[in-house]
Amino acid sequence: MIRVNRHGYTVLEEKRDGFDEEAFIARYSDVLDKYDYIVGDWGHGQLRLKGFYEPQSKLATYENRIDHVMDYVYEYCNFGCPYFVLKKETDINEEESGPVFGGTKQKLKLKRKFNKNEETNA
Repeated sequence: MIRVNRHGYTVLEEKRDGFDEEAFIARYSDVLDKYDYIVGDWGHGQLRLKGFYEPQSKLATYENRIDHVMDYVYEYCNFGCPYFVLKKETDINEEESGPVFGGTKQKLKLKRKFNKNEETNA
């Protein structure tokens, strides 16, 4: 389980080793808190995240329902790109032990580290 911003996520699907926990935490935004699922895809060395809802959710539209996630992958992602699908499992209480990632300082630190690694690998 991945913990970020007081939520726990489970990896449901991963294609071509698309999931990188540090990159996900660095890229995560509070806007994604409201979604039931998060899809991440890689293009040109950049991770892009998009939220999706359960089909029965009142907030769900055709485009952002999880049962149409493959339409999104085929239409908006680079052909053959690595991607992953995460499902929000739990809300983490502050009393629970263990690190919870996603705070502003933690995200900036990881973002700097990730960008530095990209520059050295290029």
